[in-house]
Amino acid sequence: MAIAKNTICLWYEKDAEAAARFYAETFPDSAVLAVHRAPGNHPSGKKGDVLTVDFTVCGIPCMGLNGGPIFPQSEAFSFQIATEDQEETDRYWNAIVGNGGQESACGWCKDKWGLNWQITPKALTEGMAAGGAEAERVFAAMMEMGKIDVAKIEAARRG
Repeated sequence: MAIAKNTICLWYEKDAEAAARFYAETFPDSAVLAVHRAPGNHPSGKKGDVLTVDFTVCGIPCMGLNGGPIFPQSEAFSFQIATEDQEETDRYWNAIVGNGGQESACGWCKDKWGLNWQITPKALTEGMAAGGAEAERVFAAMMEMGKIDVAKIEAARRG
Protein backbone atom coordinates (compact mmCIF):
# COMPACT_ATOMS: atom_id res chain seq x y z
CA MET A 1 0.00 0.00 0.00
CA ALA A 2 1.38 3.40 -0.99
CA ILE A 3 1.44 6.01 1.73
CA ALA A 4 -0.10 9.33 0.70
CA LYS A 5 2.07 12.43 1.04
CA ASN A 6 -0.79 14.24 2.81
CA THR A 7 -3.53 12.51 4.80
CA ILE A 8 -6.32 14.11 6.81
CA CYS A 9 -6.27 12.74 10.36
CA LEU A 10 -9.69 12.80 12.03
CA TRP A 11 -9.89 12.29 15.79
CA TYR A 12 -12.75 10.13 17.05
CA GLU A 13 -13.60 9.22 20.61
CA LYS A 14 -13.90 5.50 19.82
CA ASP A 15 -15.84 4.88 16.60
CA ALA A 16 -13.39 5.63 13.77
CA GLU A 17 -14.09 2.30 12.08
CA ALA A 18 -17.89 2.72 12.17
CA ALA A 19 -17.56 6.27 10.84
CA ALA A 20 -15.22 5.20 8.02
CA ARG A 21 -17.56 2.37 7.02
CA PHE A 22 -20.52 4.77 6.95
CA TYR A 23 -18.60 7.24 4.74
CA ALA A 24 -17.55 4.40 2.41
CA GLU A 25 -21.19 3.28 2.05
CA THR A 26 -22.47 6.83 1.55
CA PHE A 27 -20.05 8.65 -0.76
CA PRO A 28 -18.62 7.67 -4.16
CA ASP A 29 -14.89 6.96 -4.49
CA SER A 30 -14.77 6.17 -0.75
CA ALA A 31 -13.48 3.03 0.94
CA VAL A 32 -12.10 1.56 4.13
CA LEU A 33 -8.54 0.56 3.26
CA ALA A 34 -7.15 -0.81 6.52
CA VAL A 35 -7.95 -1.20 10.21
CA HIS A 36 -5.01 -1.10 12.63
CA ARG A 37 -5.22 -2.38 16.19
CA ALA A 38 -3.25 -1.02 19.12
CA PRO A 39 -0.08 -3.05 19.70
CA GLY A 40 -0.25 -2.19 23.41
CA ASN A 41 -2.33 -0.42 26.03
CA HIS A 42 -2.63 3.37 25.62
CA PRO A 43 -4.39 6.23 27.46
CA SER A 44 -7.71 5.80 25.60
CA GLY A 45 -7.75 2.04 25.10
CA LYS A 46 -6.12 -1.32 25.42
CA LYS A 47 -4.06 -3.68 23.32
CA GLY A 48 -6.10 -5.06 20.43
CA ASP A 49 -8.61 -2.18 20.26
CA VAL A 50 -9.00 -0.44 16.90
CA LEU A 51 -6.50 2.42 17.05
CA THR A 52 -6.53 3.82 13.50
CA VAL A 53 -8.49 3.30 10.29
CA ASP A 54 -7.19 4.21 6.84
CA PHE A 55 -9.98 5.28 4.49
CA THR A 56 -10.92 7.61 1.67
CA VAL A 57 -13.80 10.06 1.35
CA CYS A 58 -14.48 11.02 -2.27
CA GLY A 59 -10.89 10.11 -3.10
CA ILE A 60 -9.34 12.08 -0.23
CA PRO A 61 -7.00 9.97 1.96
CA CYS A 62 -7.98 10.02 5.62
CA MET A 63 -6.99 8.32 8.83
CA GLY A 64 -9.43 7.96 11.72
CA LEU A 65 -7.76 7.91 15.13
CA ASN A 66 -9.59 6.55 18.17
CA GLY A 67 -8.02 8.98 20.61
CA GLY A 68 -10.64 9.26 23.33
CA PRO A 69 -12.87 12.18 24.33
CA ILE A 70 -10.20 14.85 24.89
CA PHE A 71 -10.45 16.51 21.42
CA PRO A 72 -14.02 16.69 20.05
CA GLN A 73 -14.80 17.59 16.45
CA SER A 74 -15.76 21.21 15.71
CA GLU A 75 -16.96 23.34 12.83
CA ALA A 76 -13.34 24.42 12.34
CA PHE A 77 -13.05 21.40 10.03
CA SER A 78 -15.62 20.13 7.56
CA PHE A 79 -15.84 18.14 4.37
CA GLN A 80 -17.51 20.06 1.56
CA ILE A 81 -19.27 17.73 -0.85
CA ALA A 82 -20.21 19.26 -4.22
CA THR A 83 -23.53 17.97 -5.54
CA GLU A 84 -25.00 18.10 -9.03
CA ASP A 85 -28.68 18.49 -8.19
CA GLN A 86 -31.37 18.33 -5.50
CA GLU A 87 -31.55 14.53 -5.64
CA GLU A 88 -27.84 14.15 -4.81
CA THR A 89 -28.04 16.93 -2.20
CA ASP A 90 -30.98 15.19 -0.52
CA ARG A 91 -29.29 11.78 -0.63
CA TYR A 92 -26.15 12.90 1.23
CA TRP A 93 -27.94 15.27 3.61
CA ASN A 94 -30.53 12.63 4.52
CA ALA A 95 -27.87 9.94 4.96
CA ILE A 96 -25.92 12.07 7.44
CA VAL A 97 -28.86 13.58 9.33
CA GLY A 98 -30.89 10.35 9.21
CA ASN A 99 -28.03 8.34 10.71
CA GLY A 100 -28.03 10.17 14.04
CA GLY A 101 -26.67 13.47 12.72
CA GLN A 102 -27.91 17.03 13.11
CA GLU A 103 -29.07 19.70 10.70
CA SER A 104 -27.40 23.08 10.74
CA ALA A 105 -27.59 26.22 8.59
CA CYS A 106 -26.48 27.14 5.06
CA GLY A 107 -25.95 23.58 3.83
CA TRP A 108 -24.06 22.38 6.90
CA CYS A 109 -24.88 19.27 8.90
CA LYS A 110 -23.06 17.16 11.46
CA ASP A 111 -22.76 13.39 11.51
CA LYS A 112 -23.35 11.35 14.65
CA TRP A 113 -19.61 11.32 15.37
CA GLY A 114 -19.50 15.13 15.39
CA LEU A 115 -17.81 15.59 12.00
CA ASN A 116 -19.18 18.55 10.05
CA TRP A 117 -20.22 18.38 6.40
CA GLN A 118 -21.18 21.03 3.86
CA ILE A 119 -23.52 19.53 1.30
CA THR A 120 -23.10 22.14 -1.41
CA PRO A 121 -24.92 22.09 -4.75
CA LYS A 122 -22.80 23.38 -7.63
CA ALA A 123 -25.54 25.95 -8.34
CA LEU A 124 -24.75 27.57 -4.98
CA THR A 125 -20.99 27.60 -5.56
CA GLU A 126 -21.39 28.96 -9.10
CA GLY A 127 -23.87 31.62 -7.95
CA MET A 128 -21.51 32.83 -5.24
CA ALA A 129 -18.56 32.83 -7.67
CA ALA A 130 -20.52 35.01 -10.13
CA GLY A 131 -20.08 37.96 -7.79
CA GLY A 132 -22.07 41.16 -7.80
CA ALA A 133 -25.85 41.23 -7.51
CA GLU A 134 -26.18 37.55 -8.40
CA ALA A 135 -23.93 36.51 -5.50
CA GLU A 136 -25.80 38.86 -3.17
CA ARG A 137 -29.15 37.25 -4.08
CA VAL A 138 -27.75 33.72 -3.78
CA PHE A 139 -26.13 34.53 -0.44
CA ALA A 140 -29.37 36.01 0.94
CA ALA A 141 -31.32 32.92 -0.17
CA MET A 142 -28.73 30.55 1.33
CA MET A 143 -28.77 32.37 4.68
CA GLU A 144 -32.41 31.31 5.16
CA MET A 145 -31.76 27.61 4.48
CA GLY A 146 -30.67 24.52 6.38
CA LYS A 147 -30.39 21.98 3.58
CA ILE A 148 -29.85 23.86 0.32
CA ASP A 149 -32.89 24.11 -1.97
CA VAL A 150 -31.45 24.08 -5.49
CA ALA A 151 -34.60 25.51 -7.12
CA LYS A 152 -34.55 28.52 -4.77
CA ILE A 153 -30.84 29.06 -5.40
CA GLU A 154 -31.37 28.92 -9.16
CA ALA A 155 -34.29 31.38 -8.86
CA ALA A 156 -32.08 33.73 -6.83
CA ARG A 157 -29.38 33.47 -9.50
CA ARG A 158 -31.87 34.56 -12.17
CA GLY A 159 -33.16 37.40 -10.00
